[in-house]
Amino acid sequence: MIIRDDVVLTNEPLRYPDEFVRHKILDIIGDLYLIGRPIQAHIIAVRPSHKINCELARQLAAVANRPKVAAQTLSPPSTETKKIVEPEKQPPTPIPADASSLDINEIMKILPHRYPFLMVDRVIKIEGNTIQAVKSVSINEPFFEGHFPGHPIMPGVLQLEAMAQVAGILTLGKAENWGKIAYFMAADSVKWRKPVLPGDTLVIDVEIMKSRGKIGKAKGVCSVAGETVSEAVVTFMMASA
Repeated sequence: MIIRDDVVLTNEPLRYPDEFVRHKILDIIGDLYLIGRPIQAHIIAVRPSHKINCELARQLAAVANRPKVAAQTLSPPSTETKKIVEPEKQPPTPIPADASSLDINEIMKILPHRYPFLMVDRVIKIEGNTIQAVKSVSINEPFFEGHFPGHPIMPGVLQLEAMAQVAGILTLGKAENWGKIAYFMAADSVKWRKPVLPGDTLVIDVEIMKSRGKIGKAKGVCSVAGETVSEAVVTFMMASA
């Protein structure tokens, strides 16, 4: 849009009586977005321009990025400012060799998955290359909203994902793989036998069949009340996170 003196040179009429004001407001919002973080403020602008807006954004960003200093409350102010030193994070430790079960907090130290995609609630048994875990299937699971309305069934692919995650717990919990991440590569001999419904407790049994170098292969079986509902052989690759 071009303006000459008091005439708007356009083939179309203005969409709003205050269209120029709206345009300036959008300019300010767009320019301040460059700060990279939300702003909670009441902004008053008089004859703003992109240059002025960007300079304001630059100065606000500089203030926001200043290092935090420790505040003194009970002692006289110091002539020197001290930066807050964050305590050094201690690296996690692998699963102890004698561990026979894991709670959800221990599981989340090993797996990177989080809600709504963490498909394991507890590990109840670890013996050599075998592991058994459980997933409590609640009606509050987000996937039930669309699978299916009025007839909730746990998707088979999520049972497959649960097998892969349980295999990942056993593999990534070893000292040589600690801190790595496992990528799901393939699934073979996949069979879904019975539906899994809200209120069911999904028991996931996994046996590591092969773990050499970066590649691992495991056989998984999911059951409910002692009856097999799904099974598969999953292949995964380990890599640095």
